[in-house]
Amino acid sequence: MATDWKTVALTCGLICLCFVAVPIRFDKPSSQSSFSLFQSYLRRFNKTYNATEFENRFAKFQETLRFIDELNSERTSNDSARYGLTEFSDMSREEFLDHKLQRHLHKHMHNHKSHQHDKDGKKHESHSNHVKRRSLDGLPDLVDWRSKGVVGAVRNQKTCGACWAFSTVETVESMAAMKTGSVQVLSVQEIIDCAGNGNLGCNGGDTCSLLDWLVYNNIAIEPEKQYPLNWKTNVCKLKGPEEGVRVASNYTCSYLVGREESLVSLLANHGPVVVAVNALTWQHYLGGVVQFHCDGAPEHINHAVQIVGYDRTASIPHYIVRNSWGTAFGDNGYLYLAMGSNMCGVGTEVASLDVIL
Repeated sequence: MATDWKTVALTCGLICLCFVAVPIRFDKPSSQSSFSLFQSYLRRFNKTYNATEFENRFAKFQETLRFIDELNSERTSNDSARYGLTEFSDMSREEFLDHKLQRHLHKHMHNHKSHQHDKDGKKHESHSNHVKRRSLDGLPDLVDWRSKGVVGAVRNQKTCGACWAFSTVETVESMAAMKTGSVQVLSVQEIIDCAGNGNLGCNGGDTCSLLDWLVYNNIAIEPEKQYPLNWKTNVCKLKGPEEGVRVASNYTCSYLVGREESLVSLLANHGPVVVAVNALTWQHYLGGVVQFHCDGAPEHINHAVQIVGYDRTASIPHYIVRNSWGTAFGDNGYLYLAMGSNMCGVGTEVASLDVIL
């Protein structure tokens, strides 16, 4: 496949760093002071500080408590997002952004034009017959690919900033499972170690440049058991043509801000997708549908996740997001984003793909 790497770099130059958030649920303290709450918080997360650092962290913890109250203040119903304490609650937002995310991604986003690879003129295979209820636009009101057994278990990327690899491999697994009937766990570590085209292993990468690299080099993603995960960037162990799953050349990377109906159509008619998002406030997420406090501006994109469906029958219509921060995050590893307003930048970079077995 003849691919203009410079165009790809310009179009899909996102470099996302990722982080892990382990929440604990809490009620706003009444008789318990914020100081004693901080002491119990330190015990909960096994943190110790000297006197000076303790005072500094306690001040930031108090800021976090106020911020969590602010995040929760605009809840419109019991289904709205809920926020609480995490292991990062003794960090300021700026500190968290500098330590766990990358604030200058907009410098890599010079061109938002969608690009597709359809050199064979092939159209995506339709998989829209898995639900019966359809809305006026002809699409189902509820799509959840988990119910079809094509979505694997929630992974935990720990401290490895490879959200771009986890979310892409997860989507390759899902598309392969739609053909085979069962999920085969594929190697994220192979991608972390080997992917070129500007990707940096545990130090960040971009889903669209990864897809281009996979297709251009005809790379097969091996089963995880053959190339186990160790959450570090190592020397690539690929030794030539390998058995595994390949990405077809008709993958798409699209800018769908203002065109979320296209994202809904992809989810209904094709399958799970990979999206780039702003996950800064997810640091405090406990559950419910995110409707506010999640800026979708391109300069704030810093994470990549898999979307496995949507629900327009809910009181707050939402996307179903599979994260890679373990099952302690959110709703057993999942998060829900309100539909229709580019919440958290969900339409900024949407990747869909087919596979070759």
